[in-house]
Formats: sequence, structure tokens, C-alpha cells
Amino acid sequence: MRPLIYPLLLCFVLSTLPVLSQDRQEELQLLRDSVNYDESMVPDYQLPALLGKTNDARLMNANHWMTERRPELMRMMQNEMYGLFPDEDIKVSFIINSDQPALNGIARRKEVTISVSNGSESRDVSMLIYIPSQIHGPAPLFVGLNFYGNHTIHADPGISIHQSWVRNNEEFNIRGNLATEESRGVRYYRWPVEEIMEEGFALATIYYGDIDPDFDDNFENGIHGLLDDDVNRSELSSLSAWAWMLGQTINYFQQDPSIDENKVAVIGHSRLGKAALWAGAMDQRFALIVSNDSGCGGAAISRRQYGETVHIINLAFPHWFSDHFNEYNKRVNQLPFDQHSLLACMAPRPLYVGSASEDQWADPKGEFTAAKEASLVYSLFDKKGLEGIDMPGVNSPVGDGSIRYHMREGKHNITSYDWEQYLAFARKHFQSR
Repeated sequence: MRPLIYPLLLCFVLSTLPVLSQDRQEELQLLRDSVNYDESMVPDYQLPALLGKTNDARLMNANHWMTERRPELMRMMQNEMYGLFPDEDIKVSFIINSDQPALNGIARRKEVTISVSNGSESRDVSMLIYIPSQIHGPAPLFVGLNFYGNHTIHADPGISIHQSWVRNNEEFNIRGNLATEESRGVRYYRWPVEEIMEEGFALATIYYGDIDPDFDDNFENGIHGLLDDDVNRSELSSLSAWAWMLGQTINYFQQDPSIDENKVAVIGHSRLGKAALWAGAMDQRFALIVSNDSGCGGAAISRRQYGETVHIINLAFPHWFSDHFNEYNKRVNQLPFDQHSLLACMAPRPLYVGSASEDQWADPKGEFTAAKEASLVYSLFDKKGLEGIDMPGVNSPVGDGSIRYHMREGKHNITSYDWEQYLAFARKHFQSR
């Protein structure tokens, strides 16, 4: 029996769809109506070998992985799926707009403008940073993108409201694609700022729409608007732009003495979890990577065709991935990699994958499977993964090494429970550095 589609998640998915042709809408609806949530209906599949044709770890070592096999996989994933953001002629600079005490003295709040320029025109991206006051010396930091604006993560009246396009949301009082004072703090429950400060971590976030608004316009808006007209648009993607900007934040953190540039964790939920994973793969300066409910195109095995599929995601969100990824809509088994390949590219850095029991759309078992399969590569570095561990029950995190996984009770969201696990994981690994 097929379970019910979760109403809140479905409403969110429908509200974020680009304007599709009638034929495309009908095809997408047929695919959604036939989504598989039955484990017995998962097709037989064979995952591509992480280490090459034999997948024999005895024939591979960490150096060979880093210098040959990993770059090969990264090229394949970029060419066939994630696309790129060509930045050869792009310059990035940082301006600190404010630096003030905040949150009743437990933190300092900084707002930094990231100016992205091609020499003749520029786009401004705003980064909000909270730094715990009790830390003496540089603080470890979590950085992640947010969905509706920096001012939505907390009711702090000192956070500036962005002026760029934002998706309408009646629940959040967002109308006319403009953010207003009415939407301040509406997403506080996803960003437990005070708790993060109390744990001794700094937090940085950017509104993802400042980078590339989340709709399909053939990459004319956001930072894509700075690219030359002759750039091959079929190779671009929103995910690669979001991930690229996450990497640029490291360049700022290296200049800020209040932040420990060597202890930066990248985190993301849902589509922004996909972006966090791709950022973690593209930029090895990220010391720790967290994926929360990232699902198809993120941590979940595509070949399982459980919940959201490659075909569905490409029809619904044609701008997320490169055009080449569409070639696998109906032949996913021909992909020369799967999402365990992406997770393996995080090695040897600590990786945490989080799922939710009622978020079957994102395929929790597929996310766990990918994390477990990636353990083979971690073993090359003498790092412990999820070897010999079975899929856990709800609220029972597993993995005491460099890969950890949990399936939280509840729906598609990032909650205080999730953050508790991620903070503890980061504290453990950053203290050991």
C-alpha cells in the first residue's frame, strides 16, 4: 500500500516548481502518481565500483585515491550531473558592513557583503555571521545556506532584510516576491542560534536566492548574470553556483581572526543539503560535512528509484543540475557513479548524514546505504565508517568514527534534535584536531 504524500512537503514542492509546459506537467504528475514507497519494489541494481573496476581496496591506497580515482569521479559528477560555475573572470571581495554585540551579549553579529564582479558589473551577496562571545581565540564554525533570507533565521532586529527576489509564501507573510519585516524570524526553528553559541560554535548563513534565485530562466539571473554570453548554458546549474559561493565563504573566514578557518563545517537541508555535499566535494578546505534530508541528488542512492527519482527531479527542477543529467532520466543504471561516489569524495573528513523517518520522499535507507558504501574509501585512510552496521531505528544514531548517521523521528525538516547530533559530532572531531 502506498503511503500518503506528506501534505506540507508536497505543498512546498508544488510551490517551488518552475512554469512547465503542459506536456511536462502531465508527465511529472504521472511520475509522482507512481512513486515507489515499497521496499520490495526497489529494482535490482549494482552500484558502480568506487575504487575502479575491481573495487579491491588492496589494489588502492589513499594517495592513489586522492591523485587519480577521486579526480576521475569528480570530473564525471561535474560533467554528467552537477555542472559548474566558471569563475575564471570572476573577482570576489568582502566588505564588513556591521560588527556589533547581539543576542543579549552572548554573541557578536557581523554582516558581510560578498561582492562578485566580472569587472564591469557586480552582484552583492549578504552573509550573516554570529560569533560566540565566550570564545577566546578563533571559533569553529558552521556555514549553510537558508531558504527565505538571513532575517528569517532569528527575530534579531539587527539583521538586514535582503532586497533580492524571494519565493512567495503566505505562511511567512512573503508576497510580491519581496521580503518584509513581517517575515523576520519565521524560520528560527531551523537555526537554534543561541544553542549553537552556547556550544562554542560560530554560525554563518547566506540566503541562497542572493546567489541564484531558485527558478529556471536559462541562468540569466543571480551571479550567472555575470558570465559571458558565450558560456555554454547547458553546463551550468543552480547547485554548482550555490556550492561555489559556499566555497567563497572560506576565503573570507581565512581573513577573519575570530573564526578558525581550519574548523569550518558546511551544512545544508534538502536541496541545500545537496549543495552542501557538492561544496564539500569541490572544496576540501571544509573540515566537516553535514547532509540533512538531502535525498535524490544528495545522499540517496539514485538506482534505488525509491521516493523522488532522477526523472522526477529533472522534470520538476531543470535548473538544479546540468542538462547532461537529463540523459539518465530513464536509464539511471547507466550513470557511471551513484551518490555513494559523492559521499566517498568527502574522505577522510568527517561526514554526517541525517534522515527523517517520515521523509520517505528523500529515501532514508538510500541515504544510509550511500554513507555505508562510502566507508570503503574511508578505510583507505584508516578511518572508521559504517562497516558492519545495519540501518538503525529512529532516534538511534550510529557510527563512532568518521561517518555517522541517524534517522530522526518526524518529517522533512531540520530540527533541534538534528542540530544536537551535528554539534556533538563536530565538537568531537574538532577537539581531536
